[in-house]
Amino acid sequence: MNKNEFLRAVADKSGATLKATNDFYDAFVEVVTDAMKANDKVSLVGFGTFEAKNKPARVCKNPQTGKEVKVEACKAPSLKFGKSFKDSLN
Repeated sequence: MNKNEFLRAVADKSGATLKATNDFYDAFVEVVTDAMKANDKVSLVGFGTFEAKNKPARVCKNPQTGKEVKVEACKAPSLKFGKSFKDSLN
């Protein structure tokens, strides 16, 4: 399912217009992104928790050349799904 198919499915389920659904989606992504940039977690009970995890600087090997490469510290996005969401898939 791509973004357009997702937005159509949400609009159909909620009864909202496609434009309103798209506006909500854009706002949702922006709010989650801003929260993660500020090192805040976004917990959606029944779904999961979005957060940015700090990855330390490290040395890795390039698999093609075998040379060591320094990888700088960074923030990596993370989504941990909640138990009820995981259980709903089985």
